Amino acid sequence: MSLRPHACYDRILPRELLRPQATVRRGGRLRGVSPLGKTWMNGSTLRVRFIGGTAAQRAKAREQAGWWEAVANLKFDFNDAPDAEIRIAFDADDGAWSYVGTDGRSIPRNEATMNLGFLDGGTAAHEFGHAIGLAHEHQNPAGGIQWNEAVVIREMAGSPNFWDEQTTRHNILFRYRADQVNGTNFDPQSIMLYFFPAEWTSNGIGTEANEVLSAMDKQFIAGARMYPKKAPTVDSATALVVGARKRTAAAIGKVGEEDLFRFTVKTAGKHVVDTAGPTDVVMKLFGPDSPTALIAEDDDSGLNTNARIVADLIPGEYWAQLRHYNKASGMGDYTIKVRRL
Repeated sequence: MSLRPHACYDRILPRELLRPQATVRRGGRLRGVSPLGKTWMNGSTLRVRFIGGTAAQRAKAREQAGWWEAVANLKFDFNDAPDAEIRIAFDADDGAWSYVGTDGRSIPRNEATMNLGFLDGGTAAHEFGHAIGLAHEHQNPAGGIQWNEAVVIREMAGSPNFWDEQTTRHNILFRYRADQVNGTNFDPQSIMLYFFPAEWTSNGIGTEANEVLSAMDKQFIAGARMYPKKAPTVDSATALVVGARKRTAAAIGKVGEEDLFRFTVKTAGKHVVDTAGPTDVVMKLFGPDSPTALIAEDDDSGLNTNARIVADLIPGEYWAQLRHYNKASGMGDYTIKVRRL
């Protein structure tokens, strides 16, 4: 009998249950996987709360989270805040899993967003990779592994995973489309890639167990599409004045660039934040007083392909994050304005 990996699975939000990853044509460039729209704002501090766990388990989680913190423009604050962005349980009967990136903000505060039911090798680092927006490396759009699907489904149904066919297909066999992800070349050394036996493939080529961040993991997470240390952060966001007479000119000047703006609401009420111009942008609004608390996201509610968010805002500081709809090649000029209705 072949060895069975102790694998983790991705938790997905109910609204995405009808939008699974999809297989794509074979061939073409192999790409690593970071689903679009799930990264935190660059420069964010993510608070972490432990739900149970021994001193040793907590120490290992802190240590391996630090592997990402050392290279990405993110910080982890293990302060056990009740409303922490990342909440970690250690239920041995629930395996290892994590919500991906900002999906965790949609989970009730009394529930975990990550579980470390086992801590073999680099498991904690793997799950923190999910928590900051990364998906499994073996689910890259063009593939890299030629699965023997019947064998994979049969083996994952046994110990230690006991997965049904749907769970196995979602977490192993299904692949993202190229337009759903940011990516790099397929990385066989990635911490986001699990060991899979050669017997599970149709060509006899399996994968190795990776216990530390690879060189490409470090390069990608610190790159322009994820958390670059030299890029604008929440502290250096461009200031907007609520109700300004003129619109603020801006531009997506580089492929994959994200622009950050901040503004202060002094009087509670309904506000509108919108863009204008020829560029198709996507906007996220965060706050109040928290650059990780997502209020709303919009693509084309404005004129033509412009973004427009209308929301009841209380006094506090807010952040607007904008990117081009086409992160693979999109650039262009636009303007932005925020006003109280």
